[in-house]
Amino acid sequence: MSGRKRATENQVTDPRPGSGKLEELERRDQAAAEGGGAERRQKQHAAGKLSARERIELLLDPETFEELDRLVVHRCEEFGMAKQRIASDGIVSGYGRIDGRLVYVFAQDFTVFGGSLSEANAEKICKVMDLAMKNGAPVIGLNDSGGARIQEGVMSLKGYADVFLRNTLASGVIPQISAIMGPCAGGAVYSPAITDFVFMTKDTSYMFVTGPDVIRSVTHEEVTKEGLGGSRTHSTTSGVAHFVAADDQECLAMIRELLSFLPGNNLDDPPRRATSDPWDRAEERLNHLIPAEPMQPYDIKDIIRLVVDEGYFFEVQEHYAKNLVVGFARLAGQPVGMVANQPAVLAGVLDINASDKGARFVRFCDCFNIPLITFEDVPGFLPGTQQEFGGIIRHGAKLLYAFAEATVPKITVITRKAYGGAYCVMASKHIRTDVNYAYPTAEIAVMGPEGAVNIVHRRELAAAKDADAERARQVADFRERYANPWIAAERGWIDAVIEPRLTRPKLIAALQMLANKRDTNPPKKHGNMPL
Repeated sequence: MSGRKRATENQVTDPRPGSGKLEELERRDQAAAEGGGAERRQKQHAAGKLSARERIELLLDPETFEELDRLVVHRCEEFGMAKQRIASDGIVSGYGRIDGRLVYVFAQDFTVFGGSLSEANAEKICKVMDLAMKNGAPVIGLNDSGGARIQEGVMSLKGYADVFLRNTLASGVIPQISAIMGPCAGGAVYSPAITDFVFMTKDTSYMFVTGPDVIRSVTHEEVTKEGLGGSRTHSTTSGVAHFVAADDQECLAMIRELLSFLPGNNLDDPPRRATSDPWDRAEERLNHLIPAEPMQPYDIKDIIRLVVDEGYFFEVQEHYAKNLVVGFARLAGQPVGMVANQPAVLAGVLDINASDKGARFVRFCDCFNIPLITFEDVPGFLPGTQQEFGGIIRHGAKLLYAFAEATVPKITVITRKAYGGAYCVMASKHIRTDVNYAYPTAEIAVMGPEGAVNIVHRRELAAAKDADAERARQVADFRERYANPWIAAERGWIDAVIEPRLTRPKLIAALQMLANKRDTNPPKKHGNMPL
């Protein structure tokens, strides 16, 4: 008895219940926070990149991040991997708030196995995507990865496919945003490609299916990583990237800004924002912005900025297919999607790239209940063998399909030219656009006066003593009689010919009228878009 008593008295007691377990939790938490260690984080910083946890802290509202699966480790036993287990396994995932609204996020940690995808961390990504779907909130992926974890073989590939499936099922249900903030190669590129918007950072990010070394060995082409898949390439040539940021900080700020225009899911309305810009503001400059000479260019973005709240336009794919302008703005505080031909580039014609760009944007807005405003000044589709051989018919049909399929409120303003099939495609009355306006400068016809006269009056031109003078007379007559908005307005295909200075109040009044619009497509599994 006395021995038992002395043993009890000699025990050191800790007043905290289960203190040893708490210490173990603290140790494991700290190990997870360290990731690949201070030295590797310093390398990230030296390369102009933030760590995964730093990125999440900047992206989300302060003190709102709730991490999931912090203690997950990989399960690979081969190639000595059993001795290299690091908590979180190269990816940080969870949920938090942006402007007080729920979002889900995952960030690949390049300091741990180069951010490579394992079976375990693919499951982490899938978990937050499943939660995002169930709870109707956007999901944001911050990509910085060397690709599949080679040591895991098919298990890593299986992980990619699991993510791809969820990207596909979530498409049109919740907004999906990808930020490429480092390498993204091989199969890893297909998840961002399915998502709605792709951000890249200058000089520190790249995307490609096969790298420069493989290309060199197979096709003997010489190309750098930046030239092959850098931000400039994907924002100007391929169209894969929608936004380019100077660095990580700007990229994360731009994601926050984009989300301010978007609803949490396909059943919500976009978030409204208070504005001091009067809804009935008339803008006199609009009356003088369209040039008197039909062939003279002007910047359609000048019209957009004069019309929208505070003149703020958040452009999407600014550097790709510049002959079509798309992006987000607000009218009386309501987010809208803007689609506009750009007369300052290729006279605003539609080509393959512009058609793809417009179709993708229109379908996104329709998915997420964002009304569409179209400013039209289009002389037609770009002619030439390159366009025809490249499938301009099929690509142009994508834009037509997207506008025709869309059931959100649709409003079109024809500022000048609306010729031929391009008139039909650009949200005409005939494909279910709700309200169609035209400026007095609008020209609605099968083709331009010059081309029409050459066909319709070819005999008179051939017989004329002065063909040039006769052509000029016929062109002027055709322009006066047919290249105008009056015939379309008389048939009700234009709801009103409006004074340009009243564009803003007219658009806002129409949006308010359409606030409770209900329209549907025929019951079907899905349509067969001309991809």
